[in-house]
Amino acid sequence: MPLRDVRARNESAWLLPNDGTRTNHRLRRDMRRFADEDEIDLVIVGCGAGGSILAQRLARAGWRVAALDAGPFWDPDTDWVSDEAGSHGLYWTDPRVITGTDPVPMGSNNSGRGVGGSMVHYAGYTPRFHPSDFMTATLDGVGADWPVSYPELRPYYEAIEQELPVAGEHWPWGDPHRYPHRPHPVGGNGEIFLRGAAKLGITAKVGPVAIANGRFGNRPHCIYRGFCLQGCKVNAKASPLITHVPDALAHGAEVRADAMVTRIAVSERTGRATGVHYVSRGRERFQKARMVAVAGYSIETPRLLLNSASRRFPDGLCNDFDQVGRYLMVQGAPQTAGRFDAEIRMYKAPPPEVSTEEFYETDPGRDCQRGFSIQTVSPLPITWAEHVSAQGHWGRALREYMSDYVHWSCLGALCEFLPQPENRVTLAEEKDQYGLPVARFSYSQCDNDRALAGAAQAVMEDILRAAGADEVITIQRYAHLVGGARMAAGERHGVVNRDCRSFAVPNLYITDGSVLPTQGSANPALTIMAVAARAADQLTAGDPR
Repeated sequence: MPLRDVRARNESAWLLPNDGTRTNHRLRRDMRRFADEDEIDLVIVGCGAGGSILAQRLARAGWRVAALDAGPFWDPDTDWVSDEAGSHGLYWTDPRVITGTDPVPMGSNNSGRGVGGSMVHYAGYTPRFHPSDFMTATLDGVGADWPVSYPELRPYYEAIEQELPVAGEHWPWGDPHRYPHRPHPVGGNGEIFLRGAAKLGITAKVGPVAIANGRFGNRPHCIYRGFCLQGCKVNAKASPLITHVPDALAHGAEVRADAMVTRIAVSERTGRATGVHYVSRGRERFQKARMVAVAGYSIETPRLLLNSASRRFPDGLCNDFDQVGRYLMVQGAPQTAGRFDAEIRMYKAPPPEVSTEEFYETDPGRDCQRGFSIQTVSPLPITWAEHVSAQGHWGRALREYMSDYVHWSCLGALCEFLPQPENRVTLAEEKDQYGLPVARFSYSQCDNDRALAGAAQAVMEDILRAAGADEVITIQRYAHLVGGARMAAGERHGVVNRDCRSFAVPNLYITDGSVLPTQGSANPALTIMAVAARAADQLTAGDPR
C-alpha cells in the first residue's frame, strides 16, 4: 500500500518531530480536554495496545473520546535510558498475589504501566495468529473456538501491519503473507539460529518485527542498539505511544495520564454504564460517558470488573455466570542458550530477529495438542545473570559465565499453554494504595503444557548443537498474558461477544488481550490491536448518535 494511503488513515508517524527530538510536545499540550461532568461519547480505561487503537479510530470518526491510563505519559527523550536497571519503571509492579502449583511471576515481561502499555517494553515481534488458533476445539479438541474467524480479522491484521509498520520476509506459515517492509539484516544470534535450523532441515525466517527498516514518516530507521525492551529511545520500534496516540490527539481525543480507574459505574435503573470513578493527583473524580471501554489487560481488567461489584452485580460487574477472571493464559517460554568459541554478541540487534513456526500446529507424532514457535531472544546482562543463576551457578562460577557473555547465543520458545477455568484472577484480602483489593492470580499447568515445554526445549537444544554449541543450558519461564474476560458465543461461556461488547452491560466494551479465547504460539500484540480495530469499526457502524 502506498504511504499516502497509510498516512490518510493514521498520520502518527508524520506528526512526530523531525528535529532530533522524539515527542510532539505541542500536540500533547494543546490536546482537547474534557471536563468530568461532560458526558463524552466514550471513556477508555487503559491506553496500551487495545485502548490506543480504539481511541485513534473513534476520534477519527468524530467521537468525543478520553483514554485514562494509570501511568505516565512517557517522553522517550527524558524517560527512557539504554540501561536494563534504569528501565524498571516501565513495568506494572504494584502488589499482586500469585498462587497455584505453577505461579507466574508478575512484572517485567508481562505487564506495563503508562501510555503505550506493555508495548513500550515489548520486543517488537508482531506475528499473526494462525487460522487454526480460531478453532482449536473443532480441530484439536482442546481450548475454545472463537466467535470471530481468521478471515474476519485478516484485513485488520493487514492494516495494523502497515501502520506500525512491520518488516520481515515472506511468511510461509498459517495464512502465508508478505510484510510492508523488507527484513532487517541479521546479527550474530540470528545467524546462529539460521545455521542450526538449516542443518536440521527446519525452515526459519527473518521477522516479523514492528521496527522501521528505513525511515517511516518522521520516524528513523533502527540503529540496532538492542535496547528494544527498555523503550526504543529512537522511536524506530512501534508502540502505541508513537504509532496511534499522536493521530488520536490530532483528531480530538484526550489522553489523561496518571489517572487510576477504581470502579465502573452502572445505573441501577437502566443497567447501563454511566462512566468511571478514578483517582488523579490524590483526588477522587468521576468521568461521565455515554459508553465505557476497558483495556487494562488480563490482570487489571478482571480486577476492575470484580472491584465494580454492586447490588445488581454482587459478584463483580459482568460476572453473573462466574466468567470474569477465568481462563487466563500465559505462554510457556523456556529459553535455551548455547556457548560458541566465536563471539556472538547477541545484544547487537533487536532481541527477536529470526523465528520458526514449523512446530506451531498439532503434530500427531507428539503426545500433546497444539504447538510452539521459536525465536531469537538475546537477553541483556541482568537477564542473562538470572538465566545463569537459575542453573545453580553462584560466586566465581557466575562471574565466569558473565565474563563469557559475548560467546552465548539464546533462543526462546512460545508454547501454547491451554485455557483452563481454574487459572484465574480473583480478589485478594490485601489492599493497594487506593484501598482496593489487589488481584490474586492462580495458575497451574496441565500435562499438555508440560509436554509442550519439553518438546520446545529439545528442539532448541538440537538447533544450537547443530550450529556448533559446546554447552547448552535452559531456563523455564513464562511470557505473555491473555484471557480473563474472553469473548464467546454466549454469556455462560464468556464475558463479551464477538464485537467485544459485554453480555451484561450493553454499553460496556472490553478491547484488550483479556478477550482472547486462545493464545496460539504467537506474540499477542498484533492480534490485540486487530481485535480492537475491528471493535472500533463495529462501534462506528452501529453508532446510534
